[in-house]
Amino acid sequence: MSFLNIDNVSKHFGSLVAVDGVSMKVEKGECRAVIGPNGAGKTTFFNLITGMLPPTKGSVSLDGQNLAGVDPSQRVKLGMARTFQITEIFPELTVRENIRIPVEIAAGLRLKPWMPAGMAGQIRDRVEQLLDEGGLTRIADRFAGELSHGDQRACEIMMALALKPRLLLLDEPTAGMGDDETHAIARLIKRIHRESHMTIVLIEHDMRVVFNLADRITVLAEGRPLAEGTPAEITANEKVQAAYLGDAA
Repeated sequence: MSFLNIDNVSKHFGSLVAVDGVSMKVEKGECRAVIGPNGAGKTTFFNLITGMLPPTKGSVSLDGQNLAGVDPSQRVKLGMARTFQITEIFPELTVRENIRIPVEIAAGLRLKPWMPAGMAGQIRDRVEQLLDEGGLTRIADRFAGELSHGDQRACEIMMALALKPRLLLLDEPTAGMGDDETHAIARLIKRIHRESHMTIVLIEHDMRVVFNLADRITVLAEGRPLAEGTPAEITANEKVQAAYLGDAA
């Protein structure tokens, strides 16, 4: 069985069918892109994977474990982390403090009023490591709300990595960015994938990013699966060009 297995998943909101019979198999260590026009059901599909929405039908499994009835917090404990279309950070805290919170959660310190002896140094070292890996050391003591959009997104990605995931889901990581910021975030994601061999699934509209990062691509249209394949196969697919890529291919 594949590392991430989505089997015939659908989501209905009354008479509206947002996701309609989507299946996807993602192998361990793969970088998979999910693309499609606006309204294709991509974020709803992510919400089904992460447990933020229950499927109307179908199933999701991670590393052979069926996730039916497993809530989002438990999925995090199983090794799943995500970012959102709208950057989710603590703007009133510094970058270092933003990173420290998930590091402490990953260390099992959530809601504990004190830290066991000997752990303070481990926590500090892990925070500094993530700041360095994310290119955030230079701005570690600035309030996150003061940062550029690109730096805020990098902070959010490193917060997700602080949870030590086996599966990282990125929802439009370069949305709203200029070319320089887009390039920086794409470079960060590529380095994370290359160095950690982490399984990554990302939703992305920028085809330059998709074709640079993805091993395979799943295309959704009106909530349904339209195509799946390598970047070269998707580029050559006439149905995908007509529905989404257009001149970008």
